[in-house]
Amino acid sequence: MESGGDWCLIESDPGVFTQLIRKFGAKGVQVEELWTIDDTIFENLRPVHGLIFLFKYLQYEEPSGPIVNDDRLDKIYFAKQVINNACATQTVISLLLNCTHTDVDLGPELTKLKEFSMSFDPKMRGLTLSNSQTIRAAHNSMVQQAVFEFDPKMPVKYEDSYHFVGYMPINGRVYELDGLREGPIDHGPIIPEQDWLEVVQPIIMKRMNVYTEGEIHFNLMALVSDRKMIYERQLKRHLNEVQMLDMDTDEVEGEIARLRMFIEYEDIKMARYQQEMARRRHNYMPFIIVLLQILAEEKKLTPILERAKERSAKKGPKKLKV
Repeated sequence: MESGGDWCLIESDPGVFTQLIRKFGAKGVQVEELWTIDDTIFENLRPVHGLIFLFKYLQYEEPSGPIVNDDRLDKIYFAKQVINNACATQTVISLLLNCTHTDVDLGPELTKLKEFSMSFDPKMRGLTLSNSQTIRAAHNSMVQQAVFEFDPKMPVKYEDSYHFVGYMPINGRVYELDGLREGPIDHGPIIPEQDWLEVVQPIIMKRMNVYTEGEIHFNLMALVSDRKMIYERQLKRHLNEVQMLDMDTDEVEGEIARLRMFIEYEDIKMARYQQEMARRRHNYMPFIIVLLQILAEEKKLTPILERAKERSAKKGPKKLKV
């Protein structure tokens, strides 16, 4: 069985991942970017179903825990990555298919994938996933429009490779889901009344410390319940309380106003995600060509190029945010 078709690279962006999930047909969940891994950042995001970690791939990095190869694989959805550029989609799907929270609705496509492939071994699951036309089409719909095309025969400059993995709690233990491994990595139990995020925080920090000092090429995102859905649920509860108890206090009214503001913010955020995706996929080449022609005719192109070179030299190499 061979995996069919090419898979594009996906940008590490919460809007892209959220829209990707919805393209799969899943509901009740979205992705949020994390700027720190301190406890405080999770307070307004709970429930957190999993973490998505992007890092510079080291070919000979040893696993930070034992790799599961026993009968737990019958209950944990883990797919071996068998094609290039699919790690983003595989990480998201692995988190979704292992999530049992009532907020998460997998939808027909992912439900069918899980039911069909859970009896397979990890490699066969990976092949099944990569041969899903629906999932591949959703993945490739996230592609960013290439402004220039390069001759594949030309020598390619070596660039660092980056890889996505997922972390999540499953049956009382924290697992790392990395499609390049032979199975999930077991990071140990979650003790009673302990938040699973307390277990995973030092694991991620330790992994980041493996790299040389000054390395900042990391990105961390959280898979969380749909924020608008959460706020609408809370708003409905407050409105029912006001109606049933005939309450009309400033505190309750303030909370209702706050929730309505959060709902509006989520609507604005999702509209911005769609706008950003439209911009990613738009072909700006005709506009760029006309602009360059105008600048050249007005003899402004060379001075602009020189100023750009000067600014680039002062800034140094561009790096991803932590």
